[in-house]
Amino acid sequence: MGLFFRLLLFLVSAGTLFFVLKKIRNAQAEIEDAVFWILFMLGLVALSIFPGAVIHAARLLGVESPANFVFLCIIFLLLLKLFHLSMQTSKMRYQIRQLTQMLALGEQTNDPAKTAEPSQTAEPSQTDAPARTDAPDNH
Repeated sequence: MGLFFRLLLFLVSAGTLFFVLKKIRNAQAEIEDAVFWILFMLGLVALSIFPGAVIHAARLLGVESPANFVFLCIIFLLLLKLFHLSMQTSKMRYQIRQLTQMLALGEQTNDPAKTAEPSQTAEPSQTDAPARTDAPDNH
C-alpha cells in the first residue's frame, strides 16, 4: 500500500473515530453501540500504521492478496454487526407488540363507557336515518 493511501486511511479512520467519540459525548449515541465503531476505527488506524501485519496474516491464512484479506475481515465484521442489529430489532418489535397489547387492554378495562354496549331499546331518531335518494317521485 502506498504512502498516500496509508495516510488517507489513517486520516479517514481517525476522523471517523473522533466523530463517534463526539456523538457519545453529546449523548447522541449509546456507548454499547459505539464501542463496535470505536474498535473498528482503531483497527483501521492500526492497519494504516502497520500494513505489514495484514500481509503476514494473509500469507499465514493462504489468502492470495492482502487486500482480499482486509475485505474479507471487514465484510465478516459488518455481517456480525448486521446480525446483532437484526436481533435487537426483532426483540424491540416483540416488546412494542407486547406493550401495545397491554395498553389496549388497559384502556379497555379502565374506561367502562367505551366498552358498554348501546341500549337495545333506543329508537333511531329522524335525524339519524339516512335520506333515501332512490324513492319514486309522486307528483
